[in-house]
Amino acid sequence: MDAKVLERFPAGAPRGSWPAEEYAARLRAEGRPATVVMDLKADDFLVVVPTDEED
Repeated sequence: MDAKVLERFPAGAPRGSWPAEEYAARLRAEGRPATVVMDLKADDFLVVVPTDEED
């Protein structure tokens, strides 16, 4: 699956705060298939959407 990163969020958010999940939920409410994945090397959560292979 090819994906485009829309936003990065540091993994060290305050306890009980899920900014990446909240951002992805807003995108999904708008009809965009956003997913949150973890970039272990950078210690970031990434909000991604699938891309067409033509991009």
